[in-house]
Amino acid sequence: MSKLRRFLLVIAVLAVAFMFLFPSIQWYFLTPKEDQAIAVGSREQIRDYSRRMTYLVITDLKQKAAAQDATDLAGQKMYEVAIQAAKKAYSVARKPAPKVWNAVGILSAFPGERSMFDSIESRYREHVLSLKKLHGNAVQLGLDLAGGMSVVIQADLKSLQEKVGHELSQAEREDAMKRAVEILNSRIDKFGLTEPMIRRQGDDQIYVEIPGTADPERINSIIMGKGNLAFYIVDTEASQAVNSYLATNPVGIDERTMTVDKPGLVPEGKIVRKVYKKDFYGLDEFTGEYLVLEGKPGLDGSHIQSATVSSDPITGKPETNFVLDKEGGDQFYALTSANVGKTLAVVLDDRVKSYARIQEPIRESVRITGFSADEAEALALLLRTAALPINLAVVNQQAIGASLGEDSIAQGRTAVLVGIFSIFVFMFAYYKWAGLNATIAQVLNIYLMLSVLTAFKLTLTLPSIAGFVLTTGMAVDANVIIFERIKEELRAGKTRAAAIDAGFHKAFWAVMDSNITTIIAALFLAQLGSGPIQGFAISLAIGNMTSLFTSLFVSRLIFDFETDVLKASHTSISWRIK
Repeated sequence: MSKLRRFLLVIAVLAVAFMFLFPSIQWYFLTPKEDQAIAVGSREQIRDYSRRMTYLVITDLKQKAAAQDATDLAGQKMYEVAIQAAKKAYSVARKPAPKVWNAVGILSAFPGERSMFDSIESRYREHVLSLKKLHGNAVQLGLDLAGGMSVVIQADLKSLQEKVGHELSQAEREDAMKRAVEILNSRIDKFGLTEPMIRRQGDDQIYVEIPGTADPERINSIIMGKGNLAFYIVDTEASQAVNSYLATNPVGIDERTMTVDKPGLVPEGKIVRKVYKKDFYGLDEFTGEYLVLEGKPGLDGSHIQSATVSSDPITGKPETNFVLDKEGGDQFYALTSANVGKTLAVVLDDRVKSYARIQEPIRESVRITGFSADEAEALALLLRTAALPINLAVVNQQAIGASLGEDSIAQGRTAVLVGIFSIFVFMFAYYKWAGLNATIAQVLNIYLMLSVLTAFKLTLTLPSIAGFVLTTGMAVDANVIIFERIKEELRAGKTRAAAIDAGFHKAFWAVMDSNITTIIAALFLAQLGSGPIQGFAISLAIGNMTSLFTSLFVSRLIFDFETDVLKASHTSISWRIK
């Protein structure tokens, strides 16, 4: 490879690595701790924080305005979000912004209370959700570093097999496990816990990590709880009557029992439920609409086998399709045949998630239209995760303190720094200034290892740090092999440029062989092992692959820079060779 291509390759790799690593730099070094604490919370916590802060800021601004306080609030952190929202409001209204951002100037930007609250809240929401997204793109810390709780859940595939009445195919097993993972992910975030990490472990187990949470009883209640999805026929006339009555009598319904205080408004044997939609935070929000439903569901959601999203071949609009099992198909056909022209509601945990008019009798394949693409995806997920397809049981549960993680991070950082410094001292003592070349390569090696970890969304654990520390010590072997080859060429009387070229060329396969065998062993270890062993093996494999690049390309580029740019005529690589 030519020197120019080698240079461009190194620059390109380092640039791509920085692109992957930049979110981690932003999150861990540029984001304040208080903002991190808010962003890692659940969406319910983020919504509460945004609304609470908006209320506090508006209340404070009103008090300042009432007291005729003309203090310029620009530059004060508490009012930054309100000033940003006010600037946008002035721009949209095409009104000149005030020269001094005092309380009156900020409040005057908004046409009304609702507009002011929504504008400021949206700023808080966008800021925190952007931080939440940043956290998702940064290097994730495992429980041994961040603290929290780990749970291993066993799926009872045998009971599912007995339930369906036949031996499960591989596709059926995979679908059941996938739906169970989706349900757990939805439930854990819904119950106000921090962002979970949920992944498959083997064929019939699920591994859950919940940072910052150590309440076993609460976790068990979430995991073992049952979702309740059902389809109900809607009483349209009664629904209209209830909504008309509650529009003028908002306290005319008991929110706990969902009973209307006006006798005869809801027919005997029927129930009232609220209609919900997803808000800006991705959480269920009451739309203000009520539906009167038949007292008993027409179909239970446990009969749903699969749910997907497709496009209408004529209109191109998104639609949600789901398939029922044989028993469910027969029940649904009877239900829809008897209620053509009526409205069918999809109810999850006593919340109406969607409803549509029945156009014709439907058997096992159901198509629901009238949604946006995001809503159709959400409905498909809802239908897939409505009820657990298999029984789950907790087989292992461990709580880990965050203080242990902080100590581990500090010790790991110290080990890496001591390792790099020791390498520099040894390499300088043995190879003179060429040792600096090897040290630079090792620093960039760690940089690339972390970027690969981020790119593939792998988790940094204590065993991973151990793998990195080991790699730091092992990776210098490639430089030793190359340097010894260069010394042999210099002893043979070759010039600096010729010795370096021959040294890298002759050492290439020796370096490749030693690293490839280690990578193969690490990959097998990662495949066969689990938990800490897998984390160690993955970091070791990553480290060996990145060290190949730094030793063969970065080290060579440094030598070429000294030769071509600094015009070095001799190589400072040995105390015996001048």
